Amino acid sequence: MQTMRVAELDREKFKKGGWMSLLDNNDDVKELVEKLNFKEKVERSMRLIEEAYERYGQRTVVANSLGKDSMAVWDLAKRAVPKIRGFVVTTRYKPQGTKEFMRKVVERYPEIKVYANDAEIPERLYETDPDECCRILKVEPVRWAIDEMGVDCWVTGLRSTEGRTRTDYKEVEERDKGLIKLNPLLLWKEREVWQYLALYQVPVNPLYKEGYRSLGCDPCTRITNEEAERAGRWLNTSKCGGECGIHTRPLRAGVAD
Repeated sequence: MQTMRVAELDREKFKKGGWMSLLDNNDDVKELVEKLNFKEKVERSMRLIEEAYERYGQRTVVANSLGKDSMAVWDLAKRAVPKIRGFVVTTRYKPQGTKEFMRKVVERYPEIKVYANDAEIPERLYETDPDECCRILKVEPVRWAIDEMGVDCWVTGLRSTEGRTRTDYKEVEERDKGLIKLNPLLLWKEREVWQYLALYQVPVNPLYKEGYRSLGCDPCTRITNEEAERAGRWLNTSKCGGECGIHTRPLRAGVAD
């Protein structure tokens, strides 16, 4: 009965405040969602995407990193809104396994556009200045995608339990004025993502079979036994377990960092 009451409270929140009310304090929402069962979480995430599309239409676009969370949110989005579009940002340093997986995904879903920055950068910039390397190779192409695809709401697979840098996000955010970020999986656990992928037979990046828990560029991603999912990212640097900048920098074209 407790779960039913929580689900009812959740529906009432949507009814009273609407989708955009989630821009407000997120603590009560977190408490509610944590009490939902897996099926209810799936339904709720799909509802968030549906309501975003009702509000923004084709200007709602899914960002797909080709990791487990992105593939889960992409599948959710396609089930909720079959005509929704997406984009992938790739770099010269992506592992071969990820590149091959990307080709298969884009072949299956031609509505996913691929962006990459081929600009010349200093050799081994990922060692000397990883933040700048990420800005050039990841953040800039995301800005291009948002501008070229006319995005007003971008959907991500970000989750709050992935690591220390992702605990303060909300399901609906407006970091750049006029650009909404929707995180439908924000309050999912890692096991729930794998449960969803298995249940709906969603294609998964083959690198996970090698032991990776979080995927990035080849020089900056390692397999670790640490508890945090993102502990293998930028290992042994001040950026360890951190962010590439996509979720922390302004993404509207012309907005200064």
